[in-house]
Amino acid sequence: MKNLVLLFLMLGSLPLIAQEEIIRNKPGGHYEFTIETSLDATPVKDQASSGTCWSFSTVSFFESELLRMGKGQYDLSEMYVVRQIWPMKADQYVRMHGSARLSGGGLFHDVNTIFSQSGMMPESAYSGKLVNPGQHNHNKMEAIIESFVEAVVKNRKKQLTSQWDDALEGILDAYLGEVPETFEYRGETYTPQSFAESLELDMNDYVELMSFQFQPYYQQSVLMVPDNWDYHAMWNLPLDELVATVDHALEQGYTVAWDADVSEKTFSHRNGVAVIPWIDWNEMNATQQAEVFDHPQKEMDITEELRQAAFDDQRTTDDHLMHITGIAKDQNGHKYYLVKNSWGDSNACGGYVFVSEAYFRYKTIHVMLHKDGVPASVAGKLW
Repeated sequence: MKNLVLLFLMLGSLPLIAQEEIIRNKPGGHYEFTIETSLDATPVKDQASSGTCWSFSTVSFFESELLRMGKGQYDLSEMYVVRQIWPMKADQYVRMHGSARLSGGGLFHDVNTIFSQSGMMPESAYSGKLVNPGQHNHNKMEAIIESFVEAVVKNRKKQLTSQWDDALEGILDAYLGEVPETFEYRGETYTPQSFAESLELDMNDYVELMSFQFQPYYQQSVLMVPDNWDYHAMWNLPLDELVATVDHALEQGYTVAWDADVSEKTFSHRNGVAVIPWIDWNEMNATQQAEVFDHPQKEMDITEELRQAAFDDQRTTDDHLMHITGIAKDQNGHKYYLVKNSWGDSNACGGYVFVSEAYFRYKTIHVMLHKDGVPASVAGKLW
């Protein structure tokens, strides 16, 4: 039965597991999770050596949206989005004379932007693995792009020509592949725009939420993290209302895209859990540290003030974007979020991580969800 449970996890078919089925975080581990809410998701993928978690998590989110809508299972192309967003980042960097963000990182709404402006493609039509057929590796590509665009900014003649963006397109084509004007999918011929239209996803239906005390609540403010390269504004909520909104959405059948700090020693993809123990990691001995991943611990009580202080002194940073597909409880009745990661399916949870509510409260940067997943009591304060 254990192998069957892991198979369901990897296939994103957790709703098929009986509610009383116990899932352990690792072989020999003593975390005992019972699934309370589990929503349909597509198989776990691996972003490998690429800083594109923002695309993987958001694409996974929209694949779950298509399942929720009864559209069936799709495998959408993360790299099509990445390929289309790079010229936008480079253009801004040049126009800002180098005083802007230029990297492979991004946030959820970058996918929404490309979907609206440039359409979408399935993985079968554009994998982005031209140079590295086995797995994604963007290290060389990003270094070349950044050096090239920096050279454009610092050109001695101080007068730009139109050829620089053509050259950038050439770099992207060389590493990711040219984007076809049309492609075949399930017996039909599409352009990226017509394929996006066929999915019937309305980008206006999705909202991003955050919770920070340095911005006014119930208003839209710019999320102050480096990967928010286009200075996008999102709704700001008190922490309790953000948590209640995520819980409500999951209980109503809507998955949630999640941006968080995963630099904590107590976030462990390998061990399948993320927690905030009562005792600071650096004050533990080796035995105590190992026990964090062996069985449930007493956790910190996370307040808005504690959360804000960690963000202000940069103990909390914008590290990694993932996809929440359900809710579980451990043997002590404590709540965890079932989080689909994009680091492959090699851990004992099939690529998922069980994230405690304390960790979520402390280390969340922002979330994205369908606006119908927002409780009416919260939505009435926002729009």
